[in-house]
Amino acid sequence: MNREKVKRDMESLLTGVLSFIVAFTFASFVEYWVHRWMHKPLKFGERHRDHHRRNEGQGVLWEFRDYIKGTFLMMFPPFLISIPIGLGWMIGAIAYAAFSSYAHQLQHENPTKCFWMEMPVHYVHHKYNMWHHNFGLGVDWWDHIFGTYKAVDWLTEDETSQPERGQWQLRWW
Repeated sequence: MNREKVKRDMESLLTGVLSFIVAFTFASFVEYWVHRWMHKPLKFGERHRDHHRRNEGQGVLWEFRDYIKGTFLMMFPPFLISIPIGLGWMIGAIAYAAFSSYAHQLQHENPTKCFWMEMPVHYVHHKYNMWHHNFGLGVDWWDHIFGTYKAVDWLTEDETSQPERGQWQLRWW
């Protein structure tokens, strides 16, 4: 086996993995700020205000469709740098869109299953009508970093009296 080829392949793989991580993190950052922006009194937020009135997700696949539409154009410029960077970036962006779609729906239907967060911030955002706090959908990192995280005692009888369901038992479409 050619050592140079193995070295190049390993470098490409590492580059792709790093690009994936950066894209995944960047997508969560953009999601946080777009959600925050939707709470400003602009025409852009009308659909979002309707989402708050209904207090329900669209289903994982429909959420994914909306998130992919929002990230589609940003998936391709990294290919101008290199194929490994472009692939890692595109896969990272798609992975975050899928994760966030799932997390959003889960927080509307079964928030106690959001094991990766101490408090399901999006659920709390809706439950307590928080127009200035807890903007994360998939993660709560940015709320902590930008000072919009507001901890509350969210686990009440409403949540504990629900029938036990698995983390995959939710509306998919």
